[in-house]
Amino acid sequence: MDNSRKNNNAPRRGPGGFNGNQSFEKPKNFKSALSRFTGFCKPYALPIILAFALSAAGAIFTIMGPGRLQKITKLIIDGVVTGIDLDAVGKIALTLAILYGIGAVCSYMQGFIMATVTQKLTKSMRAQISQKINRLPLKYFDNVSFGDVLSRVTNDVDTIGQTLNMSVGQLTSALALFLGSLIMMLVTNATLTLVGILSTLIGFSIMMAIVARSQKHFKRQQKELGKINGHIEETYSGLNIVRAYNGEEQSVQVFKEMNDRLYESAWKSQFISGIMMPLMNFIGNFGFVSVCVVGGALALDGKIGFEVIVAFMVYIRLFTQPLSQLAQSMTTLQSTAAAAERVFEFLDETELSPEAENAVSVHESQGEVEFRDIKFSYNPDREIIKDFTAHAKRGQKIAIVGPTGSGKTTIVNLLMRFYELDGGEILIDGIPISKMTRQCVHDQFCMVLQDTWLFEGTIRENIVFSKKNVSDEEVISACKAVGLDHYIRTLPDGYNTVLGDNANLSAGQRQLLTIARAIIENSPLLILDEATSSVDTRTEIQIQRAMDKLTEGRTSFIIAHRLSTIKSADLILVMRDGRIIERGTHEELLAEGGFYAELYNSQFDDDIA
Repeated sequence: MDNSRKNNNAPRRGPGGFNGNQSFEKPKNFKSALSRFTGFCKPYALPIILAFALSAAGAIFTIMGPGRLQKITKLIIDGVVTGIDLDAVGKIALTLAILYGIGAVCSYMQGFIMATVTQKLTKSMRAQISQKINRLPLKYFDNVSFGDVLSRVTNDVDTIGQTLNMSVGQLTSALALFLGSLIMMLVTNATLTLVGILSTLIGFSIMMAIVARSQKHFKRQQKELGKINGHIEETYSGLNIVRAYNGEEQSVQVFKEMNDRLYESAWKSQFISGIMMPLMNFIGNFGFVSVCVVGGALALDGKIGFEVIVAFMVYIRLFTQPLSQLAQSMTTLQSTAAAAERVFEFLDETELSPEAENAVSVHESQGEVEFRDIKFSYNPDREIIKDFTAHAKRGQKIAIVGPTGSGKTTIVNLLMRFYELDGGEILIDGIPISKMTRQCVHDQFCMVLQDTWLFEGTIRENIVFSKKNVSDEEVISACKAVGLDHYIRTLPDGYNTVLGDNANLSAGQRQLLTIARAIIENSPLLILDEATSSVDTRTEIQIQRAMDKLTEGRTSFIIAHRLSTIKSADLILVMRDGRIIERGTHEELLAEGGFYAELYNSQFDDDIA
């Protein structure tokens, strides 16, 4: 829904790395996703390289072990007749223990570094997603469920962090073990090395073939997980509506269909994950048996000694073990690639158009607002606002009325610069809002919407919200103005009562809190979008009195279906199909006997009925 102005720069893309300046192509497969993720980790390159080095060092010290075992075996065989040199065996054993100890320390340090890097990376990634949310136009959230966004912030980022922590060190260690053991095997005996390579080559080829065809299942699993999270969030946030309309069965059916698709994709991906290790264990055992058989034959022919077979039995384990680890790492890396692609996809979404050069960042509004030939459309094929022109003078109350879908709320959203115009200009004190920063525009307004929004916190925190240096007296005065102070004082903790999703507040009381919040904001311009729609008539009168005081000296824009609440407006704009068809005061419009008079009289007749 965010259509950029034609004279603005093209919308910018989201940052590809933590420095906020990198950009990457959208990943389309396993290889490109991992390539981009590697670029994403550049700020942590040094500690990751150190972790790689420590992991490789631990593997190298492990590889040095079989050579010492070979020497110990030879000393024992040679000493069977002449006597075993226990001192020499002890020295070699001590050396072996030291090597394994150093390897364990290296592995510990590698794990510590990667755990630290992983948590910092995921923390930064979540922070970047949070910042991205504030830069996205409302159009994105109209097309994507909140649950899917939450899934990217939680499930996908957690998947990336867990895999990075577990797989990177394992992958480096596996590669070091594989190459190191291969070299040592070649040095020890070329024939047995060839036997070991041939026996494992088949398993490695099968593993790569499976990996190449399995990425789609991991990607689908993450996608379906996001969809099911979105459905659950929507269903339980509106559970009272679902039950009121007996929609439980339909909701369960939709959930079942999503759950079945998630089950199918998760089963396939997890089956692939599960089959890797048994396959590689079988190949490893096959190589172990092959080496034993061929090595025994060579020993009987006198071509090698028994100590070579002992060393080679350890080497072949070290040679095949990395293949199992590689298989497991490749499987988990696929989950990471799928999760990373979803995160990058979110970070690549088109952002709000950039601010104009030398945009006004601070402005104290005098309250004059002008609309000049406004044009706007959510979709290119349907224009919503057409040639909207109006002028609000300082301190005036401007009421915007019309049937549902006529564009009333859209005008307010354009005024707040939630969307960019397709044509025309909106000016505050003669300054086009496109020449102001969005934050500067928002600072000019306090706003009360039809849909109330309260967060989990105390009543005082909800009223004050982002306003700083607000005294308790100001909060109490605002609540008295809307008639809420007495009720709040009856609560056990008064203004410190914590509100949550299950807070025992009526819809009207929640609306009163948001109106008190607007009073505290005390901005020069005021927007009331159906602000009294959730309260009874008596409370509405009380709010109107408070609003009359609040609107004194302020330019106010009031959207209302109850036309009786806007009789005192200085100017009433009557909209239909995105156009202003009538304008004037309440008395003037009634005297004309046009569309407004028809709306007012029909509402009056409904009230009498």
